[in-house]
Amino acid sequence: MPQPLGLQSSICIVRLSAIGDVCHVTAVAQAIQQRHPQSSITWIIGRLEYTLLGDLPGIEFIIFDKSKGFGAYRDVLRQLKGRAPFDVLLQMQTSFRSNLLGKILRAKRKIGLPSGYGKELHNLVVNEHIPRSEAFHVLDVYKGFAHILDVPPFDAAWSIPISENDRRRASELVDHQRNYLLLAPSASNSERIWNPENYAALADYGHSKGMTVVVTGSPAQRDIDLARQICTLTDNAIINVAGKTSLKELLALCGQARVVVGPDSGTLHMATTQRTPAIGLYAHSNPFRTGPYHGLSYVANSYADIMASRSLQKQMKHWGYRLKGAELMQEIKLETVTSLLDQVLSITEKKQSLPTH
Repeated sequence: MPQPLGLQSSICIVRLSAIGDVCHVTAVAQAIQQRHPQSSITWIIGRLEYTLLGDLPGIEFIIFDKSKGFGAYRDVLRQLKGRAPFDVLLQMQTSFRSNLLGKILRAKRKIGLPSGYGKELHNLVVNEHIPRSEAFHVLDVYKGFAHILDVPPFDAAWSIPISENDRRRASELVDHQRNYLLLAPSASNSERIWNPENYAALADYGHSKGMTVVVTGSPAQRDIDLARQICTLTDNAIINVAGKTSLKELLALCGQARVVVGPDSGTLHMATTQRTPAIGLYAHSNPFRTGPYHGLSYVANSYADIMASRSLQKQMKHWGYRLKGAELMQEIKLETVTSLLDQVLSITEKKQSLPTH
């Protein structure tokens, strides 16, 4: 049951990674801020994720640098030395690393995911659980952390600062184009990457619709090579910004794009925070759990077809059930994605044609 906070309560959030998940948590944290403006929020977060969200107003961030090993825990405790225990700890990640962190932090209430959702000793860390509900999407489940703190039902919304320098840099990278299709082809797991020939064909289709096409990626060599390969396979020029952006600049690119296309990755969720339509390519995980929030109708969902072909429909209701196999992404057909792109372009054209007042 929801329990009201004291007027000036202290709240700690443990969510170290990854980009998509911290985007989800941002919506929850900002809803809590709005409901409890006099309470303080401290968010312990990963180093990379901090570069995206570290300037959120009204939130104190403490960086957990996992590259330091056990030194990362000492750094966090050093920054909290001398402070009173938190009134509430929201344990919003269930990895062993984050659970260990939650265990050593001092808090009067330690609230975790619904019983049965956690793993790696999660249940031993927390003394409360958010209640189970019909919620299935990760963000909808996370909303339970807000509801247990007496935040009424809310629609997810984001306010993530982007500096004028980052916006200008993003605009310069795409030659000040606005009507562009942003391809974000990579994913943390290489099995979730659609083949470059399909991306190249999609890029050519975007060109046929009068769009500029931009391909992005992290500075990792794998991402840079993938972007280059896509560029070489197209019949039309692509603006290649892979490895050239910070996360803030990528966020600005997502905000300026007309549509973003990619597999299950953080970039899709960054686009969602900017209210940019995102077409997700899903074969390994259930998009109704991890797909782009507000954009589930624009998902190429081969996951459901594969599950049905393997008579695994019941497992689709299991939170976090994933498929494995390098061949699965090839079940996503180019025609499916171009059809979804047509739908998005039709809707955005209508919005662009509406009169402004």
